[in-house]
Amino acid sequence: MKQVIIYTDGACSGNPGPGGWGAVLKYGAHERELSGGEASTTNNRMELTAVIEALRLLKEPCVVELYSDSRYVIDALEKRWVYGWKQRGWVKSDKKPAQNVDLWEQLLSLIARHEMHYHWVKGHAENEYNNRCDEMAVAEWKAVKRCQ
Repeated sequence: MKQVIIYTDGACSGNPGPGGWGAVLKYGAHERELSGGEASTTNNRMELTAVIEALRLLKEPCVVELYSDSRYVIDALEKRWVYGWKQRGWVKSDKKPAQNVDLWEQLLSLIARHEMHYHWVKGHAENEYNNRCDEMAVAEWKAVKRCQ
């Protein structure tokens, strides 16, 4: 299987508020950037959307090294919390409803076809790809805000 490295980030001005997401996909010497935004969203929704949109680009099963500064995304996947939420009818262990179920369902469907490896990276630090994703995400929420 091909190995793909994906970096993602989401950003929001207010929570909820205008938001943006960014992703960088790396395959060998090839790199692709993508980003988008929404008028009214949350930071966690943008973090999830970045991962979803990046995985949608993969045309075949791959070994995916996913890097994100979102503990929400990385912990829910790596520690398999999201599978427990789903098994309990999208209820968390504290008996509160899970948030962003629509996005988690999309994400679970996408990751099922890949061999996934999860990596948390410190945000706003020295990781050039995480910083680039942050730049794109912020630019997207600013663009959305200007259009409102």
